[in-house]
Amino acid sequence: MGVIDAWYDDLAQVLAGEALAVRDVRVGVFYTAAQLVTGHVGLAFTPRGLGDTVCCPRSAAAAPPAGRLAGQDAWALAAYATSPVPLRRAVGVAVLNALSALAMERHGIPGGRLLPGVDALEAAAVGPADRVAMVGAFTPFLKALKGRVAALWVVDRHRDALRDDEQHLWWPPERARDVLGTASVALITGSALVEGGIDDLLDAARGARRVVLAGPTASPWPRPFFARGVDVLGGIRATDGSRLLQIVGEGGSGYFFEAAAEKVCIVREAPTAAQVA
Repeated sequence: MGVIDAWYDDLAQVLAGEALAVRDVRVGVFYTAAQLVTGHVGLAFTPRGLGDTVCCPRSAAAAPPAGRLAGQDAWALAAYATSPVPLRRAVGVAVLNALSALAMERHGIPGGRLLPGVDALEAAAVGPADRVAMVGAFTPFLKALKGRVAALWVVDRHRDALRDDEQHLWWPPERARDVLGTASVALITGSALVEGGIDDLLDAARGARRVVLAGPTASPWPRPFFARGVDVLGGIRATDGSRLLQIVGEGGSGYFFEAAAEKVCIVREAPTAAQVA
């Protein structure tokens, strides 16, 4: 079973399949947001460079049913997370993140601990001797790591996401397995949950001493991710759900989220001797 299916199933078990509706959905330029009737909000990366549009009946039928998402059953929309249609996947992952926020509020962090305000690189204890493979060019991480680690590789389908002086760091997606296989730290952006390939990436990173999933999309119920080798989830937690929806709907990127969300890290903890026994 893939990690997204496991994420859905584990949440359904933890929340006992509780009947929950989605209050609002916003598909913004950079992020997609979903809010439950409980007020909990989840985000997901909005995919870029879509080869199709909603200007013809066929593509419109495949897209999320605009104008009819609010009020729908949350579990039905969460199932979009495995859709072959990128925009539907974004809606599904956003709803799963909203359900995750509800589950963590009620049940805490099984197998881990939450660190408010902590940066993912700090939580992963990345040091000068590390060989870091980054999947998805994440500008704040690039700035923090360039020239400060033993090796740095960036896997991204868009080479122009890197500046001219960063081009030597770039690797194409088809080389992701090779790069991750030699890394001591794997940094995977949460956009992989929407763009696809997350299971292959986690499998390729099994030899890393730390595996980090980071970015606003990386705010899931942690148990299925811990089970697949993720050590750190560096996401966000909404502090003002309505404001966060407004920011996303008005085309805001992550640089605008400070007014409505806080950075959090969820760190996997090793089981105690008693738990192992």
